[in-house]
Amino acid sequence: MKTIKVALIGNPNVGKTSILNHLVGANLKIGNWAGVTVEKKEGKTFFQDYEVYFVDLPGVYTLEEVVSEDEKVTLDFLLSGDYDVILNVIETPRIERDLYLTCQLLDLGKPMVLALNMIDEAQKIGISIDLERLAELLKVRVVKTVGRTGEGVKEILPAVVEAYEKQTIPFQISYPPELEEKVKAFRESTGENLSKFETLRLLESEAQELSRIIKEKRLSFTRGVANEVVKRKLIPKESLTETLDRFLLHPFFGFLSFGFIMYLFFKTSFDFSKPIIDWIDGFLQEFLAPLCAQVLEDLGVSEFLRSFIANAVFGGVGVVLSFLPLITVMYFFLTLLETSGYLPRVSFLMDRFTHKIGLHGQSVIPLILGLGCNVPAILATRTFQETKDKLLVIAMVPFISCPARLVVFSFFAFVFFQNPVAVILGLYFLGIIFSVLTGVLLRKTLLKKELSHFVMDLPPYRMPAWRTVFNITKVYVKDFLYRAGTVIFGVSVLVWLLLNLPIGEKNIENTYAAKLGKALSYVLSPVGLGDWRISTSLVSGFLAREAILSNLGVIVSEEKEDGLEKIDPKEKAKEEFFKLGEALKQSFTSLFSFFPASFSVEEEEGSLKEKIKGLMNFKQALSLLVFVLIYNSCAATVITMAREGNVKFALGFLVYSFVLAWMLAFLVFRLV
Repeated sequence: MKTIKVALIGNPNVGKTSILNHLVGANLKIGNWAGVTVEKKEGKTFFQDYEVYFVDLPGVYTLEEVVSEDEKVTLDFLLSGDYDVILNVIETPRIERDLYLTCQLLDLGKPMVLALNMIDEAQKIGISIDLERLAELLKVRVVKTVGRTGEGVKEILPAVVEAYEKQTIPFQISYPPELEEKVKAFRESTGENLSKFETLRLLESEAQELSRIIKEKRLSFTRGVANEVVKRKLIPKESLTETLDRFLLHPFFGFLSFGFIMYLFFKTSFDFSKPIIDWIDGFLQEFLAPLCAQVLEDLGVSEFLRSFIANAVFGGVGVVLSFLPLITVMYFFLTLLETSGYLPRVSFLMDRFTHKIGLHGQSVIPLILGLGCNVPAILATRTFQETKDKLLVIAMVPFISCPARLVVFSFFAFVFFQNPVAVILGLYFLGIIFSVLTGVLLRKTLLKKELSHFVMDLPPYRMPAWRTVFNITKVYVKDFLYRAGTVIFGVSVLVWLLLNLPIGEKNIENTYAAKLGKALSYVLSPVGLGDWRISTSLVSGFLAREAILSNLGVIVSEEKEDGLEKIDPKEKAKEEFFKLGEALKQSFTSLFSFFPASFSVEEEEGSLKEKIKGLMNFKQALSLLVFVLIYNSCAATVITMAREGNVKFALGFLVYSFVLAWMLAFLVFRLV
């Protein structure tokens, strides 16, 4: 079976990855390009007698001025010639802009297919394309697609196979005669089989005037092709994007709307999920854990194993899993904002403020992505052209609270404070404040530089494809469950073992876990966190923030003197089913209230919440929350910082964030 290697290329945000997903499905692989940290997407599918292998190149606007790592990867791959066909994806509503890159690709002299994506959006704004004329002018196959829904994508494979079999060379732009002569002479002098694009690139690097002539010719050709193939109908009514932007990008109402959207984001996430979180917690601790204990006892299972199930599994991982509804709702809304086209507007809106710390509005995107996870937020800085800008934003990201920290915030806020939502929002804003202050400090000291020019491209608003939103949310939720089932479970088991070693030790104060915690108490006592049970949990929290909660659950579960109470499974199941109905009713009712709900914590005798409330007071709880907020989010974040920046930078930030967290926690504990 023959293999056709296809280079998938286009401007940023034209829908290349959506098309690739429809083409290769589950065969999509994500990794890194060799030698750099730029993400590489590739996949294969089968058509007729061919294995068609796609390589999704990082999006670029032009191949003429290459600065960022992404752009270098794309240019190097195209110049390598290690592919058979070029699949150029164009955003049809902006075809005139995208054709400039197409002009450069034509000069590579490779068989080529043009995919006019978002054809449905073009039709809505009165744009129609003469496909036959476009194919005739460029001498390439042209297909129209809607990457969001998959419409027309299946036509790409036969077009690719046809281009490969016929080996049709695309139209070559005719440059001024004197330039064409130079191209010919240069090829003959080198004796190498260089493409026209490579030859022009080498020539223009030696003469500024040649570069100007080449660009003018390409622009002229682009306009000429667009005039030939693009037909516009006069639509007097302004587009939805223009209508929304007049309000959402307004200097005053834009910020008002952003604040309102963020309020709804958090309010809905907390109010909707809280009743379900309480139900899951009760279901695990009051029904499932006692039921498992009874079954294991009836089967004659040892007390050691029963303790492991009750304390390490239900007492540790179970506490974290109860927050699954909150994580799901937050990721769902974050994905909605991302796929609708609103997030780039936030960059534009914040641009004048980010200028004050020497950054462009572009830097806001990684910070917002940090609400979902700090690791991909740091990876999003790969598109930055300046190394100093990249390092500065990387240092700002860890102060943005991710769902892992939200799990910890939510538990302690609901246990210790009458208005937990206000406390959680306050922590989020405190993180943002120190993120900005860190940026200002670095810009004025270690990362000084002048602000460069940056052009921002705002995509049109799009109705999110619900299937896509649910699929992306599902990926994030699966990742959370994976962490709960691997990292958090592993850490919970380790802490449980430390609580039960040396073997035969009955006094928990003499266990290895207690000794470790007491050794750390010298550092953490001044901030109110000297209790060995708290300090032990903070150590495990460096691997995963959720582990703080799971390990406290393991520790206080081990301290319980009495075993789990006996239950009537049938009666308890009916009771839990009734409670689930009440929880769902409260969740959906909360959606119709504009104001945040006021929550109170029910404290059953011997419950985890009661145990932890007996472990610390509200001052210690607030100190703990501030420490968890400021201290670098997790080990995965540190590793990513080292890969995207350097090891010295990551270790330096680790020390900085610990000292800052300790100082703030000290102030909170002493002054509140």
